[in-house]
Amino acid sequence: MLGEVTGLKIKILEYDDRSIRFLVENIPLALLNAIRRLTISDVPSMAIDYVYFIENSSPLYDEIVAHRLGLIPLTSDRALEKYGPPEECRDNEERPDCYARLYLEAEASDGTKVVYSGDLVSDDEDVQPVYKNIPIVVLGPGQKISFEARARLGRGREHAKWSPVSAATHKYVPQIIVNSEKCYGESCAKCVNVCPKNVLKIKDGKLVVEDELSCSLCRQCEKVCPNDAILVSWKPSSYIMYVESTGVLRPERIVLEASRILEEKAEQLLSELER
Repeated sequence: MLGEVTGLKIKILEYDDRSIRFLVENIPLALLNAIRRLTISDVPSMAIDYVYFIENSSPLYDEIVAHRLGLIPLTSDRALEKYGPPEECRDNEERPDCYARLYLEAEASDGTKVVYSGDLVSDDEDVQPVYKNIPIVVLGPGQKISFEARARLGRGREHAKWSPVSAATHKYVPQIIVNSEKCYGESCAKCVNVCPKNVLKIKDGKLVVEDELSCSLCRQCEKVCPNDAILVSWKPSSYIMYVESTGVLRPERIVLEASRILEEKAEQLLSELER
């Protein structure tokens, strides 16, 4: 497999603090798909695992509040270096480097009060709710809630709350070939109008491919072309990968961590085979 990835090329197509979309060339599909799956299941992130209630007179049972707290994304970029690995910290609350603690105390006096994720107070500035406006519970007059929550590193294969991605996909790189000798007359307009991604345009009386990478490979243009002037296919060993973070980790960090984990698994397999 290592020989097959010689000449690997990566080009960033889109990037922001929540998502990354990039073109990968000269890579086996199985290898890229392994990285994609690891972004979902194995890249660790922080999430609340235990909640100790001091008081809860809200309309929601303790377990419902605890479930909601577990699904609140927590910043994890620096936590990866600070806290112990999931395999060592699971059910090990005595170890000081395993858990971050978050506290909340809220009470509604006269009217109703909405308790948000931003009301959580963390003892670690590097482990904070990513979004401050996630509702946790609505308190009625005189109702109160108070608890201590403990967050640790975990992996998506243990529970979805630890998965750092909300989307991780890849697709083939489209390749559209237009035979200009067969393409003529009003048939060109049919191909342009039927394309859901607006990939095709007519310029100077000729059909041209304007945004090939946006093609969804639906091949509707092929079906409506009466002259068989369009051929839609894909480039071998080239793919577009898209990773969208929940906000707990930077998107490029997720891809790098998944690649590192895959390398570790490959080295472990080789070691076992040699042994």
